[in-house]
Amino acid sequence: MQEAIAFLVERDAVFKQLHTQYGNPNVPTRPEGFETLCKLILEQQVSLESARACYVKIENTLGHVAPEIIAAASEETLRSCGVSRQKTTYLKALSEAVLNRHLVLESLAQKHPDDVRNELIQVKGIGHWTIDVYLMFSLQSPDILPIGDIALVNTIKELYGCHDKNEMLALAENWKPYRSMATYFLWHHYLQKRNRKFIY
Repeated sequence: MQEAIAFLVERDAVFKQLHTQYGNPNVPTRPEGFETLCKLILEQQVSLESARACYVKIENTLGHVAPEIIAAASEETLRSCGVSRQKTTYLKALSEAVLNRHLVLESLAQKHPDDVRNELIQVKGIGHWTIDVYLMFSLQSPDILPIGDIALVNTIKELYGCHDKNEMLALAENWKPYRSMATYFLWHHYLQKRNRKFIY
């Protein structure tokens, strides 16, 4: 962590300023596995608070969140927990992939991030944002840039004046091999400016 911070602070004046202003950024972690991926599916395009409430309802209703339990649950039961029809499909697709061993979650930590991405993207409802966050939070991949994240994009626009995603990707080349830490710095700034805490 300190190596990544030192690299970015030396390489980029914006990170030097952010580090002076805020100190070290928050580096969130989540456990590997099925439950975290379910939570990330629920978090797509909604607030973390809303997704968390939905997950708690699923836990309370089903007793436990596991592939066989989600696969066996009726759509009506999941919908009664606040899960949208689309996300119900996604949760069931993830459950089936795990149960059929098309996706072996325990093996992902030993694989290159590109291979993890190629496996997870096969599951309906798991897109690049979900994969990026899983790689960063659960697998601690050091060089991920979740360019589909609105908070990240808006912060790069604000601090660097970039408005095109290709321009942002080119800028982020300077942050390799620590683009995950760069993202944590930028998220930290985004939340501090809005007087919000990092919830994960």
